[in-house]
Amino acid sequence: MPTFTAYTTVTQKANADALAEALDDLDPEPTGIGAFEMEDGSGLWEIAAYFEEPPDQAGLALLAAIHDAKPFVISELPETDWVSKVQRDLSPVEAGRFFVYGSHDADKVPDDCEPLLIEASMAFGTGHHGTTLGCLRALDRLAEDGFDGGSVLDLGCGTAVLAMAAARIWPGVMLASDIDAVAVEVAEANVAANDLAGRVRCIEATGLDHSDLRAAAPFDLVFANILKGPLIDLAPAITDSLRHGGKVILSGLLNEQADEVIACYSQAGNSLDQRNEIGDWTTLVMSRPG
Repeated sequence: MPTFTAYTTVTQKANADALAEALDDLDPEPTGIGAFEMEDGSGLWEIAAYFEEPPDQAGLALLAAIHDAKPFVISELPETDWVSKVQRDLSPVEAGRFFVYGSHDADKVPDDCEPLLIEASMAFGTGHHGTTLGCLRALDRLAEDGFDGGSVLDLGCGTAVLAMAAARIWPGVMLASDIDAVAVEVAEANVAANDLAGRVRCIEATGLDHSDLRAAAPFDLVFANILKGPLIDLAPAITDSLRHGGKVILSGLLNEQADEVIACYSQAGNSLDQRNEIGDWTTLVMSRPG
């Protein structure tokens, strides 16, 4: 069965959220809806809806007009076994001591590594993207340098691959939080698949606004692999959540966005330790003074 997509953009987050919510009331109903800030520095928000039958074009046009969005672009996708395609396209990733793989590549796991299983059907945050890869490499370097991360928060965790990586090398219970309930379910499934139940705890939370996160602070290390806007908004809260001498690994940044984020976290009281680029993406390691 073909899949139909409807795609548009808006300039304001509030409009994006309202439009995504309104799409739920269409007939035929979308099978999936997403609203995300674009990662090109434009400040635009993209809204995409997926349908198993042709969508109501008039209804989409009306919703776009009501919410000040560009006209929807509607496309038909051919029937594809997406899991099989992802399995073919996603080869294992090596990042220092870490080896990120899907179950279809279980026979390729080396003996001398820290393995991290991420299923192809849960492919967001597999380590292939320059942001996640940069975070894993930064973590590996911290461990090599003797940093002790017994208390770690993976903020905006996605698959929880970063929290699981920390749990592979340090004792304690690592926290993985995400604003998206589906992402938390995916994270919990990955934690179970990696036999890390009890070592990584997954929490649905908006930023650091959760009693369990406040109770666990201060953290030795915080991962924040999200987008520039949320990183800047959360700079004071992330800094306050770190112990003195603690580290924050920041990513989800285009290279040209890094200076602004460095300035923001420096103003909050942190110092820059490392800045690394992979393709178009930058990963930062910063410290809260001891």
